[in-house]
Amino acid sequence: MDIAKRSAHNPLLRPSDLQPGIEGMEITCLLNPGVFRYNGKTWLLLRVAERPKQLEGKISFPVYNQEGKIEILHFDKNDPELDAADPRVIKYKGQNYLTTLSYLRLVNSDDDIHFREDPSYPPVFGEGYLESFGIEDCRVATMDDGFYLTFTEVSPVAVGVGLMITTDFRHFDRKGMIFPPHNKDCAIFEEKINGKYYALHRPSSPELGGNYIWLAESPDRIHWGNHQCIAVTREGSWDSARVGAGGAPIKTEEGWLEIYHGADQHHRYCLGALLLDLNDPSKVLARSGSPIMEPIAGYEQTGFFGNVVFTNGHYTEGDTLKIFYGASDEVICSAEFSISEILNTLR
Repeated sequence: MDIAKRSAHNPLLRPSDLQPGIEGMEITCLLNPGVFRYNGKTWLLLRVAERPKQLEGKISFPVYNQEGKIEILHFDKNDPELDAADPRVIKYKGQNYLTTLSYLRLVNSDDDIHFREDPSYPPVFGEGYLESFGIEDCRVATMDDGFYLTFTEVSPVAVGVGLMITTDFRHFDRKGMIFPPHNKDCAIFEEKINGKYYALHRPSSPELGGNYIWLAESPDRIHWGNHQCIAVTREGSWDSARVGAGGAPIKTEEGWLEIYHGADQHHRYCLGALLLDLNDPSKVLARSGSPIMEPIAGYEQTGFFGNVVFTNGHYTEGDTLKIFYGASDEVICSAEFSISEILNTLR
C-alpha cells in the first residue's frame, strides 16, 4: 500500500538543471541524495553521474587513471568482447567498468522545492585508487560533533563504505574505508545507544547468504564490530532480491524506524520500514509486509534505469517524515509520510 504523499513539483531536479562538473562531460543521472538541515535550509548532497558525449558506434566512459586524472575510454559497440547489456555496468575482456563516473554536489533550498547551488561549496570528488570509479549514494548522519558522511567507494577491485566528517561542508576529514568489500548502504544512528555507536550496512555474498541488512557497533564510528544480520530477503516478496538501509534511523517512542529499500528479481525498487528496539537495535520488532512506497508515478517508472524509488536521506518535523529520493536512477523527487501512519502499517 503506497502511503507516500509525493510533491506536486516532482521531479524537483533533472540532469538538465545542472551544468556538468567535469570538463567535456554530460550529466546522465542525478541519484538519491544525502539530506541534512543546515543554516535554516534543506541541503541535498546529490550523487551526480557524468559521462562523455557518446560517439556513433562507440561506448565511451570515464575513469580515474593512476595519476588521479580523469581519462576517457572508448570501445566499439560491435566488439564481440564487449557486454553492454546493463546500462550501468559494462564488461570488457572480463573487466567490469561503470558507464558513468559519480561524485557529490551540494544544493540547498528555502522551500524544499527550488534548489540551487552555492559556488562556495565545491563538489566532492573521489580520491585515490579505491575511489577511482567514483563515489556514490552518500548518507548524512547529523551528530553533536559534526556531520558524518558514509558513501560507496567504487574501484576496479571492490565496492566498500567510506567515511568523511565535516562541520562546514567545505573541509572534509577523510577516514578511508570503514566497511570492507563488498559493502554499501551504510546508515549511522545519530545518537549513541547504551554508550555505543551503531550503524546499518549491507555486505553482499553471491555464494552463501545474499544482499541483507546487518547491524554493527563501534566505540568511535571508525572501527566497527559485533556484526549481526537483522533483515534478509523474502522469497516471492517485493524485497526478494536485495534489501538495504535508507537514511539514518529515526527515533520514535515505539522504536528506531528505518526506511529501507527492497528490490525483486526484476530490479523493481520499493521502500518499506523496519522497527528496531530502542535499547537493542539488533531486535527487529516489525517489518513491512508490503511496500509503503512503490514506483507508480511516470517519472519513477521510466528513466535511465526504470521502476526505481530509492532514498538515503530525509529529515523529520514532528510527525512528518520528509524524504528526498532518486526516481528511475535519473531525477530527484520528494515525498512526505506521517510517521504514525508508517508505524500503524507495522502493527
